[in-house]
Amino acid sequence: MSILPAFTPMDVYEKKREYYNCMNAASKKRLAELVKQAMEVREPNRNDLAWLLTTPDLDTLEIVSAVGQVRKKFFGTRVKMNFLLNIQSGLCPEDCNYCSQARGSEAPIPKYSMVEKSTFCDAATMARDVGATRLCLVASGRGPNDREIRKVAEGVEAVKKIDPSLEICACLGLLGEGQAEQLQEAGVFAYNHNLNTSENFYGDICSTHTFSDRKKTVELAKEEGLSPCSGALFGMGETNEDILDTCYALKGLNPDSVPINFLIPITGTPLSSLNELTPQKCLRILSVFRLMFPDREVRIAGGREVHLRAMQPLGLHLANSIFIGDYLTTKGQSIETDLEMIKDAGFEIEGGGPKKQQSPNGLEIRLKQSVLD
Repeated sequence: MSILPAFTPMDVYEKKREYYNCMNAASKKRLAELVKQAMEVREPNRNDLAWLLTTPDLDTLEIVSAVGQVRKKFFGTRVKMNFLLNIQSGLCPEDCNYCSQARGSEAPIPKYSMVEKSTFCDAATMARDVGATRLCLVASGRGPNDREIRKVAEGVEAVKKIDPSLEICACLGLLGEGQAEQLQEAGVFAYNHNLNTSENFYGDICSTHTFSDRKKTVELAKEEGLSPCSGALFGMGETNEDILDTCYALKGLNPDSVPINFLIPITGTPLSSLNELTPQKCLRILSVFRLMFPDREVRIAGGREVHLRAMQPLGLHLANSIFIGDYLTTKGQSIETDLEMIKDAGFEIEGGGPKKQQSPNGLEIRLKQSVLD
């Protein structure tokens, strides 16, 4: 009877190390080529991006380190801060399954019509106080009517009088002919309209408008003089193929800014029970988009606190832009925590940082008072 050799824990460890080193050695060359292509602003091969999305979690740090070189080349250590104002909440006729403001949503959110221009100005002051250089104005609804366009234009003009250098990005839904031009004349710099997901998967998350409708709005905004801002939302049940289809569709639109959202599963929405993302998967998605858009603004938008969690600082090595403060209907991480995270990770805020000194948010040291305290 043969006797099988006994393996000690150290033997098992060495075998595992050999295995992962072998994987790393095989992947490093492929990863290095992807980074080189991005440094030269060349479009990556789809098969290589598909491979990147499926690499083991233990390879993620190496991917972030490598792809972070691309972010560093084009953006250095700068982090752009964006501040969001929900100028019209709820009351939306669209049925987007991910949205707490959509038709049929039972989420207990505030519902209000278009805010007054004084609120635009208050938000602009808050944005500057926390170090943001872009104010993002978002309105629920299928698209703006003429009265709403006028109200937005009046609000933007008021903001521009008090702070001409603040970038304004509007996100008002599907645009009609001439509306983007009116916004541009009022002082709007960029227009945001995300593709969200692939054309193939779009019908699974919304039935009241199409993927093509979204593409047309981005193209129209660009044609009428606004900087195109368009990105995606992940974690809705899409496949890796859908992620790549979305990435290449966005590349075709050639946006200046690419916000990457991760689903916030809000109670009362059809996707409230869906929570399939991991921090490592989010980082690999961000890596794919940095490689596809090496010299464009890549922003970590909604859901970073929910899905990246303690690994948020690693996201800064891939994306050069984040939202600071709250989102449309959910609270974000505290501003103080965001500012400390940026500083502790070795980055600096684009535009000089907060105008007002933020209150310290250091770790409070407390003494135990009992055995089980």
